[in-house]
Amino acid sequence: MTAKRAARVQHVSTDSPSDVANLSKSALKRGRRPRRVAVILFLLLCVLLVLSLRVGSSGNFQWSDVWRGILAMCGLGDPLPGAQQTFIELRALRALIAVGVGACLALSGGLLQGVFRNSLASPSIIGVSAGAALGASTAMMSMGGYGPFSPLRNVAAYAPVVVTGCAFLGGLIATSVVTRLATAGGRISVPTLLLVGIAVNAVAAGLLAAIQSFALRDYELSRAIVAWSFGTLEDRSAQQVVLLGIGLLVAAATIPFVALELDLFAAGEDDAKALGVHTGRVKLLALCAATLAAAVAVSVAGQIAFVGIVAPHLLRLLGGRSHRSLLPLCLLGGPVFLVGADFLQRWLLGDAFLQPGVVMSLIGGPFFLYLLVRNKGAMATW
Repeated sequence: MTAKRAARVQHVSTDSPSDVANLSKSALKRGRRPRRVAVILFLLLCVLLVLSLRVGSSGNFQWSDVWRGILAMCGLGDPLPGAQQTFIELRALRALIAVGVGACLALSGGLLQGVFRNSLASPSIIGVSAGAALGASTAMMSMGGYGPFSPLRNVAAYAPVVVTGCAFLGGLIATSVVTRLATAGGRISVPTLLLVGIAVNAVAAGLLAAIQSFALRDYELSRAIVAWSFGTLEDRSAQQVVLLGIGLLVAAATIPFVALELDLFAAGEDDAKALGVHTGRVKLLALCAATLAAAVAVSVAGQIAFVGIVAPHLLRLLGGRSHRSLLPLCLLGGPVFLVGADFLQRWLLGDAFLQPGVVMSLIGGPFFLYLLVRNKGAMATW
């Protein structure tokens, strides 16, 4: 970093006082912008969470009932009568799962796009989510008594932890394969990255189909695996909320150690090395954090595609391109995007609502095509 600081000092020393003042004002404005965006996103997320408690397939609650249910969950009031309090608590678990999954997937996408220096990278595009889903499905099959690892059924009491661990392992293997095959001469080829990601997704989809065929005789197991493939926020437990929160905290803890370095990556790894960045350590740390975030989201809610590509793009437009602001904003923007989309489709469709993985595919698929068209000129130089 000493070379970078020296370059900054040299640049400032050659500027006039008025230029320095203008640069300071501009930097101050840029610094305030992400904070304003963060406040707006936080307030919007709070509103969406309350609305999610009010609207659901079991009917809509009055505002007074919503507040009473929230106070009862916090131990500050009497619960709602009958099953109403249970409905409020189930909706609260669904909303908390959506918050954690949205944050994990958005953070994973932001990290991957920074490491690969390409805005098209995301856990669902390059096969990380598919690898994690394959690992999670294999764990569920094994605990159900199928396959060579059937002794895992003896640890069914720790199912969420085992499924998350296997999902992380599957996602890590997929990330390693994609990164290794897409790297040539120390440089990552974007077309190869996307093609290898497509191949990994195809292989994982075939293996998942094979697993589903083995599980057809077991209705509960088959239903769980199918739900994983579509993505689901229903019937989640408090234990899974805690597990999701722990995974998110561990992944988010890497932000201070990689954010500035990923900004320096934008000019190329050689320039980053010249500025004192340990590129190997940064890439390993960022990829492990991205894989962990995607894996814990997949292990809890299944495959919910395109959150990791849409949310970071929208946040760059709102808060700037710097990873020092982008990555923290992902922790708010991802939940706003997923919770908002889930609430809107449940509010509009009622009992006929779609699974979140389907909704995100309907939104993210056209958005990904738009990005391909917009980057058509840049793709000619890849």
